[in-house]
Order: sequence, then C-alpha cells, then structure tokens
Amino acid sequence: MPGGTIVIAGAGIIGASIAYHLAKRGARVIILDAAEPGSRASGKSLGWINATFSKHPRAYFDINCAGIAAWRRLESELPGEIEIQWGGSVAWSKPGAEADALGENIRNHQAWGYAVRLLDPREFHDLLPEVAPGEIAIACHSESEAAVDPLKALTVLLSNARAMGAELRYPCAVTGLHPAHRRIETNQGAIEASVFVLACGVDSPRLAAMAGVRVPLKHSPGVLVHTAPAPRLIDRVVLAPGVHFKQTADGRVIAGGPIVAGAGTAITHASADDAVEIRAKLEQYLPAIKSIPTERVTLGHRVMPLDEYPIAGFSAECPFLYIAATHSGVTLAPLIGELAAIEILDRVPAAALAPYRPSRFSAS
Repeated sequence: MPGGTIVIAGAGIIGASIAYHLAKRGARVIILDAAEPGSRASGKSLGWINATFSKHPRAYFDINCAGIAAWRRLESELPGEIEIQWGGSVAWSKPGAEADALGENIRNHQAWGYAVRLLDPREFHDLLPEVAPGEIAIACHSESEAAVDPLKALTVLLSNARAMGAELRYPCAVTGLHPAHRRIETNQGAIEASVFVLACGVDSPRLAAMAGVRVPLKHSPGVLVHTAPAPRLIDRVVLAPGVHFKQTADGRVIAGGPIVAGAGTAITHASADDAVEIRAKLEQYLPAIKSIPTERVTLGHRVMPLDEYPIAGFSAECPFLYIAATHSGVTLAPLIGELAAIEILDRVPAAALAPYRPSRFSAS
C-alpha cells in the first residue's frame, strides 16, 4: 500500500465514500471541502438508487447494477446507520410515443436480467394506493431500486471515516496544485500528498485545470420541491409523467421535474415557475399532498460529464491526480469508493472503470 497522505477535495457523497473506503484500509486521509459537506449537489439530490432505463449501453447498465449491490453491502457493513428505502420504483406512461419507448426499455432491461415487471391496474394500486395516475398505457415496477437521503448517508460515511483516523477540514478551499512536488495549496496552508483525489463535483474542471487536466462537465440544473412532513403516502420512488417524487422517513415529500435549462444556459436560482409546475404535477398524481405546504425549494447542479458517463481514475497527464466526477453519483458512490480504494492503494486498475478514464477527454 502506498505511503503518504491521500488528500480528497470534496466531501459530497462521492468524496465521503472514497474517504471511508480508504480509511477502512488504514490509509492516512485528509478530506477538504470549500463549504459545508453535502451543501452542493449531494444535499440537493433526490437520492434515487437505480439502474433504470437511461442506463445504457450494457457496460453502464452493469456498473449501475453493481452500484445498487454496493449499497446493499454498505447497509450490511454499517447496520442501523445507513437508512435505505428498498421499495423499488414505479413508472408509467400515458398512451403515445412515450409509452412505446417505455415498453421497449422494459423489454431491453428484462433481456439484460433486470428485475423489472409490467403492472396491471390492481398491482399498480397495491403498490401506490394513494397515487392517482390518470390514464395508463403501460406501467412497471423496477424491484431492486431504492432511495436514500444523500446528506444523511455522507454524514455517516464521514463520521465513520473520521473514527478510523481521517481528518475533515472545512471550509478549506484548494487554491493551487504543484503536481511535480505533490503539494496542494489551500487557504489554510500547504499539504504534501501522495495522491490527490478530485471529487468536488461541479468545481472539478477548475481544480483539474490547475494540473493541466481537462474534466469537461455540462450544465445540468434541477429544481426540487420539499414539502412539510405528511402522513405516510408512498414507500417507493414514483416516476410519473413530468414529475418524480419520493417520501422521506420523516414524512417530507421531495419532488423534481425535468432539467430546467438547456446546455450552456446558466441557472443560478430556483425559479418560482419551475416550483409551481412541479408542485402542480405532484398534486395531480398525489392528491393527498394538497393540504401539505411546500417547505422549501432547492436548486442543485448535477455533476454531468460532457458525454454523460462517469469520469473515474488516475490522470495520464498528472499521475498523482485521481478523478471521480459522475452523474448517478448517489447510485455509484459506494462502488466508486470501493474501486477507488483498490486503484489508489493496490494500484490495480478496476475493469468496471475502464470505459470511464479521464484520458478520453485529453487534448489531441
């Protein structure tokens, strides 16, 4: 196992998982975050754990399935600490082209061995008795999927990492990198590191550029509406036409809609119009929520690589830099933590990460 300190920039769900899995192996770890842990993308995510229909080609589907399995391992490893809602997800479409596409996606995932099945009206009602779906052309239950509170999960991971000797510093911003000397400059002083792990979400391109490395992300904002606590209405992720939602352990319903802006459009705050539209859709499908007020509205910025696939592994241009930037961050966090620990400490490349190396974005 390489000696020296491993410094991780970013205390979101990905950075927290990498820190936990490294610390569990006995590594010396320092975690830096320019803000409070989880205050960016992780704390503003629905927390849906899935390998559903956007996950293709097969290699990307497989790694997301492995991500679901990694959550099972983590839950077993930290019993009673990680709270996961294992009700799966229910999706449906009204008649039309979207129903045809959903049917094709279901058949494709079934052929890949995914536990997704068609639902008749009675089965739909049994799973979602409080949901008013309207006209259904096709509905399905993806049985292995789940939901988690990312902020609570990363807090547990950081707490356990610290109990095993990891150090957490925040607010602590990286201000410069000196790869040749393996030195990281911060607003709290310099740190010598054997490996620098970049897991700071949408700030990854800026920090990677300090080392001459390209990590291209595209703008991908999303608004979430959070209600006040409500009686128990649903116990699984609901993927309705135009809106998706879940209910947390404390009774709050969290709902999101489509991406609120096209690529390249800067969105800096949650639009009232977006929140009103999401709330209206939520009430349409979950009528019992009408009497429950909206508590807050959040805007999150998904960590979306340019080609929409993960970026994970050592940089060819800067060998002391390990990069972990990915959409599906919640689904993949435990797995990336496991694999990153192997790649960093044992220097064994993980085959599952082979398609997702940073080198695919290297300047020609």
